[in-house]
Amino acid sequence: MGKPPNLYSYQSVNELAPQLRAFVLSAQNAGIEHHGSFRLAVSGGSLPKTLAQALLAPGDGSSADTPKFDTWEVFFADERAVPLDHPDSNYKLVKDELLDKIPADLGKPNIYPIDLRYLDDVDEMADQYEKLLVSKFAAKDSVKLPIFDLLLLGCGPDGHTCSLFPAHALLREKAAWVCAIEDSPKPPPKRITLSLPVVTAASKIGFVATGGGKKDILRQIFDTEEGRALPSGLVNEGAAEKVNWFTDNAAVDGVTFPRRGSL
Repeated sequence: MGKPPNLYSYQSVNELAPQLRAFVLSAQNAGIEHHGSFRLAVSGGSLPKTLAQALLAPGDGSSADTPKFDTWEVFFADERAVPLDHPDSNYKLVKDELLDKIPADLGKPNIYPIDLRYLDDVDEMADQYEKLLVSKFAAKDSVKLPIFDLLLLGCGPDGHTCSLFPAHALLREKAAWVCAIEDSPKPPPKRITLSLPVVTAASKIGFVATGGGKKDILRQIFDTEEGRALPSGLVNEGAAEKVNWFTDNAAVDGVTFPRRGSL
């Protein structure tokens, strides 16, 4: 294993947001320089709201500190098999919290939601989303895994991330890029999710975890052997220093793993 993941901690979300902005825009600028676009996948939960606070704040006017949304290709790290206007939809959450609030002069991102024709067949939905990724990441050359410029993820109170849940058989999936799940322990039960190998292959991974409700699970993930086997812990193990956790002090209260204050 390489270097350990980076754990950043701030007094509050207001202090966290500018650091998250710098992290995301650094990944954006690297993606644009490398292949002319910024390919990222996002999850739901509280992440989109924090992301909007970070990205829609006034910048310093420099090119490096400007979101170039017209270069963004936004995919979903996981999604629920529900209509796009359903309260459980990650697409709706990202649209309501961030996409609909982007000023016109910053450009419009390309968004890749699920195919609604397959709401009743999550296996086919996962296959279709994987074909979409193949068309975007392997159009010219075949690749073993898609390499996102950035994944932005949350961590559930049980240590799940994306729709990868503790002790679930999907954690052992090695070949598929996108997996179907029909027995999610958290409703709704039918979802699709990026596989663990795709998650850990990303160039950069950012977790956002805030609030005192996260302190027990973060203590487990960072400070115990059992926590390393949880989905979020497996991302830490598999992607090492590519992983960056953005937390507030309440979320890491009692965590002994070394913290950093700035990027």
